[in-house]
Amino acid sequence: MTTRVILDCDPGHDDALAILLAARRLDLRAITTVAGNQTLAKTTMNARRMCTVAGITDVPIAAGADRPLVQEPLYAGEIHGDSGLDGPNFPPPTVDVDPRGAYELASDVLTEPTTIIATGPLTTVAGLVGHKNIERIVLMGGSTGRGNMAPLAEFNILADPEAADVVFRSGVPITMCGLDVTHQALATPDVLARIAAIGTPLAQVCHDLLTYFSDTYRTYFGFESPPVHDPVAVAAVIDPTILAVRPLNVEIELTGTYTRGATVVDVDRVTGRKPNAMVATGLDAARFWDLMIGAMGG
Repeated sequence: MTTRVILDCDPGHDDALAILLAARRLDLRAITTVAGNQTLAKTTMNARRMCTVAGITDVPIAAGADRPLVQEPLYAGEIHGDSGLDGPNFPPPTVDVDPRGAYELASDVLTEPTTIIATGPLTTVAGLVGHKNIERIVLMGGSTGRGNMAPLAEFNILADPEAADVVFRSGVPITMCGLDVTHQALATPDVLARIAAIGTPLAQVCHDLLTYFSDTYRTYFGFESPPVHDPVAVAAVIDPTILAVRPLNVEIELTGTYTRGATVVDVDRVTGRKPNAMVATGLDAARFWDLMIGAMGG
């Protein structure tokens, strides 16, 4: 039976691919957006753009939180461009925004047990964790020991640490797909060649997204091939065996001068705190790319 899901995202190049994978392989009931990679207006527009080019016309899209719970917004224009989805030439979107807004739409979906996949800052999700029908939250965020926007903080967590703290303390079952595994999902030249060989307009959009993403990751981080973070969380719902995971305690650092936004993962279980998340430590990258490229039509 296909898993029933809500995808909360901040498109973003890798979020756009997460939308495609979720729509093709899961029972995607709603897409909710959050400010993160760009402003809420831009991330919502980008969800509409991706759904339009992918022919995803039966999944409602609703705008969620437009700023973090406490701090000022943090965007990633240096990685995703001014639009948040630079690279392809998108046609005007034909998929509209649902007037209910993210919280009302999600509440309507959550009349039945549902998994939330979160691939952006956790601001919108933090406002939903009280719903009894959230079966689990599978998120892209954090890491066991490194960051990408600060030495120890990954972007999605750093963009709203207070919201992440709410989610990790909620008691909802969580799977955390952090940089440990997403840095194994690299869009190598071989991967790009496989996508180009599909030869469809949608595959060309995906290729253009990853080509732009490759250029910015090379410039900003020095990566020869970019890690495609967000679809890993979707793949983990489609096929949980694609990940190696460990039950561990995760706390969110809120006050550290140099460590705010860090996911403090008790890898060696030295604190005595009970595990509150399944933390992904390994990824079968070949199977991941088979899933992702299959969703593109290849």
